[in-house]
Amino acid sequence: MSQSDPGAPDPTGRPSWIQAIASDERFRPKDVLGPAALLDAGLPLALFTLVYTAAGRDLTLSLWVAVASGVLLGVVRLLRKEPLQNVIAGFLGVGLAAFMASRTGRAEDVFLPGLLINVGYGLAYLVSIAVRWPLLGVFVGLVTGQGMAWRQDPALVRAYTQASFLWVGMFAVRLAVQVPLYLAGEDQIGWLAGARLVMSWPLFLLVAYLSWLIIRPAYRAHQERQAPAQPPSRPDSLDG
Repeated sequence: MSQSDPGAPDPTGRPSWIQAIASDERFRPKDVLGPAALLDAGLPLALFTLVYTAAGRDLTLSLWVAVASGVLLGVVRLLRKEPLQNVIAGFLGVGLAAFMASRTGRAEDVFLPGLLINVGYGLAYLVSIAVRWPLLGVFVGLVTGQGMAWRQDPALVRAYTQASFLWVGMFAVRLAVQVPLYLAGEDQIGWLAGARLVMSWPLFLLVAYLSWLIIRPAYRAHQERQAPAQPPSRPDSLDG
């Protein structure tokens, strides 16, 4: 039976849907966290803010520039035959933001979808912690191919829970800083854009690193316990 056969038994005991995701070539962390993802997510809104400030607060022109930059990124990815999941997600986000701002006539509404996303993620992490299924453990299990085996290790569940609180804190800090700037209106749009930029990937990478420091000891101990025991070797001097 070939490795790609979805019916093939998994020696790690992972459920079939987890096995399928982990083995999917399109599911690659570097495509989600790499430099291309940073560009796809940040360039359109950065250009929007720059054009809006430099062009006398011309909302229509700024929105068209943001949308055009998303299209251009997609064309470049197509020509280079690169994965498009980040471009598609980013373009949908920019499209939604442009639609909302065009309907309300408020430039600051370009940033509203991002604020709502932070609210959603923060609540999702809180709920996952409350039900003892921390989302960070689910994500790491999928990426590493460990599946849900960590659920059987109380120390690892505790580590994922503690690290998940860091992510709740990250979303809360973003909202605490950016929501007042959003409510202040277009006069603070430059500060809002700057706060969003500083608190996006730099803060994300810091929280990811701190999470790794929390999870690493428990994860290594779990891996050592899962490794098959090796029988002790007999010294030659004892033979005969």
